[in-house]
Amino acid sequence: MLRSISTAPSAFNRSAALDRFRRARARTRALFDLLDPAAYFEKPIALRNPIVFYEGHLPAFAVNTLIKKGLGRPGVDDHLETIFARGIDPEAEAAAVARGDPAWPGRDVVLAYARAADALVEDAIAGGDVVRDDHPLLRDAQAVWAIVEHEEMHQETLAYMWHRLPYRSKSKPEHYLTLPPRLSAGSPQAARVRIPEGTATLGTPVDDKTFAWDNELPAHNVDVRAFEVDVLNVTNADFMAFVDAGGYGDPRWWRKEDWAWVQEERVMHPAFWERDSAGWHWLAMFERVPLPPDWPVYVTWAEAHAYARWRGRRVMTEAEFHRAAFATPAGRDRRFPWGETLDRAAERGNLDFARFDPLPVGAFPGGASAFGVQDLVGNGWEWTSDVFAPFAGFTPLPSYPEYSADFFDGQHFVLKGASPMTARGLVRPGFRNWFRPRYPYVYATFRCAQDA
Repeated sequence: MLRSISTAPSAFNRSAALDRFRRARARTRALFDLLDPAAYFEKPIALRNPIVFYEGHLPAFAVNTLIKKGLGRPGVDDHLETIFARGIDPEAEAAAVARGDPAWPGRDVVLAYARAADALVEDAIAGGDVVRDDHPLLRDAQAVWAIVEHEEMHQETLAYMWHRLPYRSKSKPEHYLTLPPRLSAGSPQAARVRIPEGTATLGTPVDDKTFAWDNELPAHNVDVRAFEVDVLNVTNADFMAFVDAGGYGDPRWWRKEDWAWVQEERVMHPAFWERDSAGWHWLAMFERVPLPPDWPVYVTWAEAHAYARWRGRRVMTEAEFHRAAFATPAGRDRRFPWGETLDRAAERGNLDFARFDPLPVGAFPGGASAFGVQDLVGNGWEWTSDVFAPFAGFTPLPSYPEYSADFFDGQHFVLKGASPMTARGLVRPGFRNWFRPRYPYVYATFRCAQDA
């Protein structure tokens, strides 16, 4: 049953928007600076463009969206703003090859373009006519928030690419520890909790004073039956039992199309694992380490569902995630699992690029929900069982109309929460992530649930 929630527009703060834009651009530059220049034209994930594309795509998207379409002003370079225009993953590698520009510009050219584009965008945010009710891209400063959040989302997908580069092609930041000793002890004992029946609020009310993507709208309530869910995410050790039991060799646990993938690709374990004569290892961002048994397992939707079936259980629905994360026994929703603000976020979860890798499950008891479920935001996106689809009343976002609509194809599934490399500006209850069920590069984990 769906019940609509009334919404209202929010105010625009130029100073806050400019600060967030600058922070996003600085983080992007820092990510690219981790790479060896020799890797600039590499394509570490076959279904993506080469690395050079993304350093040009982010400023080009900002210019195309805010400066050209929004304000009707000229951009910086029409050619670059054409070849860097769109960065969506295609379905097949042949399509990825076909759309590429065989003569990508060098980094000096891309950086010069980015500096000019940033200057245009900063000037527009600081003093331009970026808030206008008579222009769909500028209503409530939509284009400004779209370009900022677009960049923040791409930062995480850049990390997926960086993760697949050889270690020699990237530099570990000074003082970064893949395995922090103070958090390397065992995790809390696994347990389940019962979430009582009640209402889940899906989507983002506009009166939240925050930007929302079209797939988050309209906000509405859904009735959810009581269910049981694990307090902790499935760990590497938990998942190892499935591997050892021959789970990748038994078609009973897989959908037909997922079983075909397992056989054709010879999938025998999660993509972040590797085995040699010394045993099992985790492919961390900057080095290979012994497989941490208490870290959350990162898997595809297909692997998560196979494991859950093997356990005689299932993965949560999107509405169940909202109940477990944001609802309270008193019937009032929280903005975050732990409360109303992101203050002291570093004590609540592993998010906002605090790390390039996970931490043990249950490492942030201060981030638990009102029902005691841990790590719902941070340390890994959580797969749900829901196909990514529009809410009733969906309307494409004028500033980026293809953002969601291109993926309402029945072939993508919803993820909720956040990973270690999800920007804090994207950490809101209504935010929805989505990927194909067999895409292996996402920082995505899961937990098991069952009907109560």
